[in-house]
Amino acid sequence: MSNIRIDNIAPSAGGTYRNAPRGIAAAWVNFQGTGTVAIMDSLNVTSLTDNGTGDYTIFINNNMSSAEYAIVDGTYRLENDNSPGITGFETPTSGQYTHNHWNSGFAPSDMFRTYSAVMGDLA
Repeated sequence: MSNIRIDNIAPSAGGTYRNAPRGIAAAWVNFQGTGTVAIMDSLNVTSLTDNGTGDYTIFINNNMSSAEYAIVDGTYRLENDNSPGITGFETPTSGQYTHNHWNSGFAPSDMFRTYSAVMGDLA
């Protein structure tokens, strides 16, 4: 059996190289959404903005080729509750998207920990 070992990958038509060993997602972020909102770890995410309760904008470092990418997410728990929350996304652009959280009653709610990954083509 043969192994293929690479350090960086890029689209065959040119574009942004990225480090292959970190993962397959074009961008991902793990952040704390309660108290002082903070990125715990990330790949290709420069920052996030806390827009209010359960409302965050995530900024992608190397833009996607378009706003037509997939976002996959998970959350740890609601701020004051151990029940799961509901998540959604809005206004994606090639360089950012807004991530929203609601409790089971559909009221905006902060999540203790949020995980979000972007699957798509880098510009």
